[in-house]
Amino acid sequence: MNVWIAIAVTAVGCYVVKLIGLLVPAGALERPVVKRLSALLPVALLAALTAQQTFADARVLVLDARAAGLAAAAVALVLRAPFLLVVAVAVVVTAGVRALTG
Repeated sequence: MNVWIAIAVTAVGCYVVKLIGLLVPAGALERPVVKRLSALLPVALLAALTAQQTFADARVLVLDARAAGLAAAAVALVLRAPFLLVVAVAVVVTAGVRALTG
């Protein structure tokens, strides 16, 4: 029963957040600070999610094959590789490290 309560609360919360977003006046969204923050926020959230998924396991810091794959992807990005190649490099390096370390 608690799961359904959590689902209902989450659904209502999502609806309220969407409604608040629609009620914000257009003039508030045109401010330079808001535009700058809206451009930077997705990048920051994606970086935080990537770091959490790569280096965290519950409450423990982990350095394993995922970190090697992320480092390889970063090198490919610095070398201006296409996105699909960046993903492929990360996958191959992660799989290789996992195969070598067992």
